[in-house]
Amino acid sequence: MQVLNRKNAGITKKLPIKVIQYGEGNFLRGFADYIIDKLNKEANFNAGVAVIQPRAGGKVQRLVDQDCLYNLFLKGIKNGKETEEIHTISCIQQGIDPYVNYEAHQALAEEESLQFVISNTTEAGIAYNAEDATLDDAPHTSFPAKVTALLYRRFQYFKGAADKGLTIIPCELINQNADTLKKIILQYAAQWELGAEFITWVEQHNSFHNTLVDRIVPGYPKDDIEAYIKQLDFKDNILVSAEVYLLWVIEGDEKLKAKIPFDKIDENILIVKDLQPYRTLKVRILNGAHTTMVPFSLLYGNTTVKESVDNAFTGKFIREAVVNEIIPTLDLSKEELNAFAEAVFDRFRNPFIKHQLSSIALNTVSKFKVRVLPSLLAFHQKYNRLPINLTFALACLIRFYKGSWHGEDLPVDDDPAVIAIFEEAWSTENTATIAENILKNREFWGENLAKIPDFKANIANALELIEEEGVEMGYKKFAAQFEQV
Repeated sequence: MQVLNRKNAGITKKLPIKVIQYGEGNFLRGFADYIIDKLNKEANFNAGVAVIQPRAGGKVQRLVDQDCLYNLFLKGIKNGKETEEIHTISCIQQGIDPYVNYEAHQALAEEESLQFVISNTTEAGIAYNAEDATLDDAPHTSFPAKVTALLYRRFQYFKGAADKGLTIIPCELINQNADTLKKIILQYAAQWELGAEFITWVEQHNSFHNTLVDRIVPGYPKDDIEAYIKQLDFKDNILVSAEVYLLWVIEGDEKLKAKIPFDKIDENILIVKDLQPYRTLKVRILNGAHTTMVPFSLLYGNTTVKESVDNAFTGKFIREAVVNEIIPTLDLSKEELNAFAEAVFDRFRNPFIKHQLSSIALNTVSKFKVRVLPSLLAFHQKYNRLPINLTFALACLIRFYKGSWHGEDLPVDDDPAVIAIFEEAWSTENTATIAENILKNREFWGENLAKIPDFKANIANALELIEEEGVEMGYKKFAAQFEQV
């Protein structure tokens, strides 16, 4: 079987670069690139995408090796019926590793057709990095620094033209993602002394749009890959699988609607004045359940999301965390919250999707801070006690970051500095010390969690029980002792 590329597939049309995309991972390829491709085919959007690898050691070369083509398999329940769709995604025109060729990244700023920036660099991606000290410190490490440098190059090249500003639509799952990105860009602009005119241009002629995204994209279906390949004409080394369900909520106005013809395609894309109600519901329940289950379920022995929710023990644990500990902290009606939660569990059980827990283990600490910790803290504030399951889930996270379990390596995937802090914490076997050192780390949690009454003692107790009894028996003993600690 020939490898998928543009010559073999007969896809030769070149598209103008209209979108720069920071992130080459499964999610954007199964979400944003799918939407752009659909806009091109059904709404004459005529948008080419240049993909930027956001981290050193990424995988953009695999995309380049296939002329930036890949297949997307969508599987799930649509209008009450099982459905499967196969799409060959062709909107991506370039893949760039800025750590190898930073000038190629910078040169994109001079593209006349460029209008949009989209991104998914995970929750840890939209962050200030002091190592990016000057404009000349290339290649810049952080995603916001790269965007700042790109915008400044564009500002200079087009002499501050008002119509050459960009529409920036980040997809990272942090609250007010675009506002946060803009703030850091302006911080770099001031630090790098790029001038008041540039800062004014960024503020007045570039638009930043907060977003909420929702689609489960497990990525490469390695366990069933032969069945997928049999449905294709060409060998595809980077094919992606995803669920049919999709939601994209974007804060914007009529100007944004005029820029992107979302109304011309049949997808669940909403442009709204305020996305906060949508965000809270989705991040706390769907993403919160995901992040709660990952370390806990991996330590138990599951490998997929479906296994986790189908298993009698882990499924009950996850459901109780959502229904008894997350939902009571949210303001919407109980009926609406329960209905959303049930829909989420149905999506988790999608028989077509094998969502590997290891594939969503990336940056679990920062994800827990955004997705789970607000529920844990809100529960404590509301009831003046800690939630049993979310507390145990945090203990499982701390144990997960030790890196191995019963002689096997765990799929810990995080910033080396984060991993180093856990390695140092685990250099002692004293669980009380470990609990305190991790809980008091403000860089992880934004506050000193060790100050919360009984939190350190409960985490230390859970760590001991996990180590001595395993996850299931450890949890049962933890729950029985919880009120006594």
